[in-house]
Amino acid sequence: MTRVALIAAMPAELKPLVRGWPHSTRDGIHFWAQRTEQEEWIAACAGAGQAAATRAFAGLEDGGPIDLVFSLGWAGALRTDLEPGSAHNVAGVIDVRTGERFHCDAGAGRHWLVTCLRVADAAEKRRLASAYNAALVDMEAAALARLAAMRGIPFYAFKGVSDGFADRLPDFNPFLASDGRFLTARFTLFALLRPWLWPGLAQMRENSKRASQNIAESFLHFLDERGPSGNTNGNPDPKR
Repeated sequence: MTRVALIAAMPAELKPLVRGWPHSTRDGIHFWAQRTEQEEWIAACAGAGQAAATRAFAGLEDGGPIDLVFSLGWAGALRTDLEPGSAHNVAGVIDVRTGERFHCDAGAGRHWLVTCLRVADAAEKRRLASAYNAALVDMEAAALARLAAMRGIPFYAFKGVSDGFADRLPDFNPFLASDGRFLTARFTLFALLRPWLWPGLAQMRENSKRASQNIAESFLHFLDERGPSGNTNGNPDPKR
């Protein structure tokens, strides 16, 4: 049986894909699973950052070897022509911390993604765009690409643009716990006291919702064309 892993930082990033799947939590990690006769689809979210992505991968691997891994979720745009809400099949991932470059497998797209240690603000986006000639930035994909390479299994990344290249947003980093959890209550209080932030946050929320749906559609279109094991049987349905 082929085990296909879908890993993101936050449950909302996977919501259109895993709607209706059996859900559980363990050690702070969200899990979803669905099986067919030929494939087991497993998904996990453990928070933002490479350490959290590694925990999610390990949690899924506890159930047996993984045959194929997808990094799914939101990313910031490093180019002005990447529309907020759009989704992209990534060509490869660059780890800013180590300089490693990981190519996605055959059938990947053309945009490169950089993985950094913090949520990138406008100044950091400009620096990353200049230094790496990449189109997108996230905090998790490099860890999953590395784990896949170590195991010799295919890796892909589908990323949706939650914030545009020139968007002005608050610094989210103080609201990320050390384990990658987003401190929602603390951030909500922070934002409530700063009404000038509300329009930008409302737009980002809408962008993120559209991005999640477009990730699901792009992902399923990819599977319709290829299939994880050479066919299209048993692919998950984001409308379920």
